[in-house]
Amino acid sequence: MIEVALVEDDRVLRDGLAQLIDAEPGMRCQRCYGSVELALAEPAAEAPDVVLLDIHLPGMLGSVGVARLCERYPAAVILMLTIYEDQDKVFESICNGACGYLLKKTPPARLMEAIREAHGGGAPMSPEIARKVVSLFREVRPAPRETHSLTPQEVRLLGLLADGHSYQSAAGQLDISINTVRNHVRSIYDKLHVHSKSEAVARALKAGILR
Repeated sequence: MIEVALVEDDRVLRDGLAQLIDAEPGMRCQRCYGSVELALAEPAAEAPDVVLLDIHLPGMLGSVGVARLCERYPAAVILMLTIYEDQDKVFESICNGACGYLLKKTPPARLMEAIREAHGGGAPMSPEIARKVVSLFREVRPAPRETHSLTPQEVRLLGLLADGHSYQSAAGQLDISINTVRNHVRSIYDKLHVHSKSEAVARALKAGILR
């Protein structure tokens, strides 16, 4: 059972998301908060597996609060969920510990897939956000080319993930199974010495593997 916590100030949206998650087999949402402060004020309990965190909250912004929630629940993974594509907030959230970044217009089925992907060690992002992240890293440090041991298939897969494709979508593009995608991702992480998709993309951009 994947335990999901919600931090969202819009009560209608919060209740709707909680019901959606509770209706999904293998998921449960029993903790909902209207702000980061309320989430941090609750007595410590068993950590959620995944936290869906809005950015523009009353009081502490989610892009700042993600670091506090990571300290409180180090085993949890945090997905940012917002209507905004603010480039600075995207970068701040990821630097502070968010493993993924989704827009609120994300279809429900994709949102459930993203929760499972994050829980499984992935870093789901809406395509619009993924493009911004790639653009940000390219601006921050143009990469000199370095040697690497990634296979051509792994490089193609990493490029698709950097463009915002899900594991399922990437599998379709490469005409391989989703299990093969997962095996390639584990190999990419091992070869690049990283632990998440965002880290892999950043390392590949800095090394000139992706352009």
